[in-house]
Amino acid sequence: MNDQMNAPVSPQPLQPASAGNERIMAIVSLVAGVISLCGLVVPIIGIPLGIIGIVLGYFGRRDNNWKTYATVGMALSGVGILLSCVPVGLIAVMRLLGPKIGNTFSSISNSLP
Repeated sequence: MNDQMNAPVSPQPLQPASAGNERIMAIVSLVAGVISLCGLVVPIIGIPLGIIGIVLGYFGRRDNNWKTYATVGMALSGVGILLSCVPVGLIAVMRLLGPKIGNTFSSISNSLP
C-alpha cells in the first residue's frame, strides 16, 4: 500500500490557456465580418465591427481546422470597413464642395433672364 502512494505520477501535459478559443474567435470573426457589411448603411457600426473581425480572425487562424472561417471573416471585415468608408467619404466631399457647387448654381440662376 505504501508503494502505491509513493509511486511517481506523470503530470498531464499543460495546454495553453487559449486552447479551444480559436474556434470561437474564428466564428465571431465571420459573424462580425458579415454584420460589418451593413456599414454602407450604418458606418458607425461597420468600422468597429470590421476592426474586431480582423483582430479576432487573426487570432482565430491559429487553429488549422478553423483557419478558413477566420480568413473569410477577415476578408469580409476588410470589405465591411471599406464599404463603411464610402458614406463617410461622400459626406466629407459634399461638405468640402457643397459651397462651391451652391455658388455655381447661384451664378447660373442669376445670369438667366
